[in-house]
Amino acid sequence: MNPSAAKQQHSDTGMSDENFDLVSVLYHTLQDCETNAKYWKDAEQVGDRELSQFFSEIQKEDKRRALRAQELLAKRLRPGVREI
Repeated sequence: MNPSAAKQQHSDTGMSDENFDLVSVLYHTLQDCETNAKYWKDAEQVGDRELSQFFSEIQKEDKRRALRAQELLAKRLRPGVREI
């Protein structure tokens, strides 16, 4: 994004597009975590170790991604923090 460009606002929320995008990524990633937990449990129940391992890996990646989005969002929403 061009540093001199005016900060865009999401019309429905008044939130900057970047913050809105982070909220969206966080929301969808947490939804994915919930869905993958079910898939992981299903694979465990049928004894499919390969799929169980796969869904476990995805779960870890999603949790890492959600935590990172949460950290970035918190940093940007703190009062007194200069917006980028």
